[in-house]
Amino acid sequence: QEQLVESGGGLVQAGGSLRLYCSASGRTLSTYGMGWFRQAPGKEREFVALIGRRDSMKDYADSVKGRFTISRDNAKNMVYLQMSSLKPEDTGVYFCAGTLRRPSVMLGDYDFWGQGTQVTVSA
Repeated sequence: QEQLVESGGGLVQAGGSLRLYCSASGRTLSTYGMGWFRQAPGKEREFVALIGRRDSMKDYADSVKGRFTISRDNAKNMVYLQMSSLKPEDTGVYFCAGTLRRPSVMLGDYDFWGQGTQVTVSA
């Protein structure tokens, strides 16, 4: 079954770092623009970062600019989200998603999603 799998989440203190991983089975990720989104308890899912198919474009939510870095390794069929200087407000479930279209900040533009990985940042 084709799917995305996120990993790398966990509990970290404020100011710490985590690296999230998005892998795929049954799909060649180089075909897709990819995005990371997150959802905090009681809140809507929101855009975090996106990357084009060939690493040619990247964009970030204002709240994470300068702290998070999205990257990809098409040879390994992986997408990454390096998170630094983490804040308690970064807490949530992080999802990766893929699209055959140009990646955007809009959830509805993505065709398939992973199940998410929990990130908890303590004060």
